[in-house]
Amino acid sequence: MSRITNKWLAGGVLIALFTTQTALSQAPEKNTLTLTDVWKRADAYNRQLQMQYLHVRSMDERTKAARDERLPEVKANGLYARVSNLAIYQDGLLQSPTQYPVVHAYYQFGADAYLNVYNGGKTSREIKARQTEAELATEQKNLTVTEIHYKAAAVYLDVYRGRMYEKVLLQDIAEREKQLEEIRHLQQNGVVLKSDVLRAELMLSKQKMTLLEVRNGIHISNQRLNIMIGQPDSSYNQLSLDTLVVPQAPLRSYEDYLADAYEYSFAFKISEKETALSELKLKDVKSNILPKVGLYAEYAYTYPQILFYPYSVALYGLGQTGVKAAVPISAFYQNKHKKQEAKINLERQEIEHADTKDQVRQEVQAAYLRYTEALTRIQVANDNITQAKENFRIVNNTYFNQLSLLTDLLDAETQLLQSRFDLTTAEVTAQLQYYQLLKATGNL
Repeated sequence: MSRITNKWLAGGVLIALFTTQTALSQAPEKNTLTLTDVWKRADAYNRQLQMQYLHVRSMDERTKAARDERLPEVKANGLYARVSNLAIYQDGLLQSPTQYPVVHAYYQFGADAYLNVYNGGKTSREIKARQTEAELATEQKNLTVTEIHYKAAAVYLDVYRGRMYEKVLLQDIAEREKQLEEIRHLQQNGVVLKSDVLRAELMLSKQKMTLLEVRNGIHISNQRLNIMIGQPDSSYNQLSLDTLVVPQAPLRSYEDYLADAYEYSFAFKISEKETALSELKLKDVKSNILPKVGLYAEYAYTYPQILFYPYSVALYGLGQTGVKAAVPISAFYQNKHKKQEAKINLERQEIEHADTKDQVRQEVQAAYLRYTEALTRIQVANDNITQAKENFRIVNNTYFNQLSLLTDLLDAETQLLQSRFDLTTAEVTAQLQYYQLLKATGNL
């Protein structure tokens, strides 16, 4: 019964593997992608980033609009009216008035201009605030780019890890098939028991099932990658198996990475810009009590002339130019609490900026330590492979010389396979931690 079950399991796994391979082989498109290609396509396709680009452009236009406030204000105006007769109530409001005829048509057209000379520096601060907001939008866009790059790298490396697992498993299955033939030959000669053959077949079936799971995982990660870069789900991306390059040691010290973070970290820059905006807001509120001075000029044509005596039923033109000045007296007592609010907001923003600095430092240290840890794990994994190979060689020789059990051989095979998996995992983890370190320092 056990033999029939094992054969049925092996047959089912083979059918499933064939189905998966057929589905993948029918993919109409195959693309060879590097991680740089993935980043470029993700940048172009990602909708969140597209919105950030538009936001940056909007902030640039707002800055230009603030600069336009320095230009003089020019207005053209016109007026036309029908004027009623002049009613004089000589005997009181309840008696009929005496009607005096007037010129019923009244119209005026002209233009005026105003040039701001001084308004407490509000225009200059408005321009500076809009420039700071544009810079803030740019840093937010850069932060989004970095996050997209990191997510794309994680998916890309997930596909890479699956391909490496597949390569290791295919090699292991080929070796196990050869080994199974040797065990069957020994069983036919009466050297080993039938149970050894069944155990070897069961192990081979498990390896093929693992291969099916790995290939399904590759297919899922490949679809996620296609969605991220805007490709059809059917696109089967070919990745170079030597695409992973991990340095043997950190290229720079922790202090160097931390200095980069304080200079280039987008989260840190965003906090700086927000603090600068709070400072400008406080200065703007303080300037509410300052006087406003401007130059003005106006000229208009009016009909009839009823402004100056003697009146005249004729069109006349009148213009004037001069200086306008105003002092907001009420601001001296209305501005007190506004200024306090702005001070409190600035203080809160400064505390938030200090907290952001602590978070950046913590993130850099965590990424640096995890990166160095992953590099150490790579060295350990290489040593484990060397030891597992030697252990497998010894147990393999002793088994076929009838000096050890099949369970020992299967354990040695499992340890060797696991050590190879561990090496791939360590390499991918080290690469991903390196990108995390670059992300924390604003260099990804």
